[in-house]
Amino acid sequence: MYRRLASPLIGLLAAVLLLANTLLWVPVLVFFALIKLLPFTRLRRLLDPFLVGIAETWIAFNNSWMRHLHRTEWAVEGVEGLQREDWYLVNSNHQCAADIFVLQYLLNRRIPLLKFFIKQELIWMPVMGLAWWALDFPFMRRHSAAYLQRHPEMRAKDQEATRRACAKFALLPTSVTNFMEGTRFTPQKHARQQSPYRHLLKPKAGGVALALDAMGDKFNALLDVTIVYPDGIPGFWTFLGGGMRRVIVRVRRIPIPPELLHGDYGTDPQFRQAFSSWVQQLWLEKDALISQLLAQAR
Repeated sequence: MYRRLASPLIGLLAAVLLLANTLLWVPVLVFFALIKLLPFTRLRRLLDPFLVGIAETWIAFNNSWMRHLHRTEWAVEGVEGLQREDWYLVNSNHQCAADIFVLQYLLNRRIPLLKFFIKQELIWMPVMGLAWWALDFPFMRRHSAAYLQRHPEMRAKDQEATRRACAKFALLPTSVTNFMEGTRFTPQKHARQQSPYRHLLKPKAGGVALALDAMGDKFNALLDVTIVYPDGIPGFWTFLGGGMRRVIVRVRRIPIPPELLHGDYGTDPQFRQAFSSWVQQLWLEKDALISQLLAQAR
């Protein structure tokens, strides 16, 4: 029945289900997160799995309406053998809001809850900002190089804030998730950056380097996720309306070089160069993979 509905009706129904699901669970999340603020480590250890369970249930319901309302064809490789008891550093290319739903659809309850690096300003986003805070998502301040030259003390403050956020993840298996491009890919941004990659913006490795420095010994591997929309990148309304017809996803499990698990990306030029070289190689491989997958999908 659902598949015979017109796209606007599917989009409206999906939006209502998403909103209702969110409004149901976020107050519960925030209530227990406030209790977690009490200075008792044991209490935190007891409540964290419960909060994660709430988030995974929220995602599972979203996955359910995606399966029933949408007619998406999924071509996925690389998710076999993942473990919920391990720590993962997850990286993905970033093209649209649907990327987050794709990642959650494929990885929910296969690995620990995905916790994204969030721009600091988004903590004020209605409803979802509270949910991200309750789940200890790391909020990142992004400053330009010119600003950091004028205020070098901010680099150290930002690094320490990120370390504190990541340190909380040592208590419970977590998937620290980052879009290294720092923003969604658009042709305009690609041209403005003069990016050397065909399908990607230039990677920003600082956040990943900080996460590794804070808890590198915990991570089992880097999960490098490549998402391709062969019929075009869907806007959010297109996604809700079932217009995301095909998705191709490849997940590569990549060992993290031991020498990159700890180091000061901000002040150590040699470490920064080594880390940047590793990330650039990942990006060259990802860019080539995207070209290959698009060619095969034609």
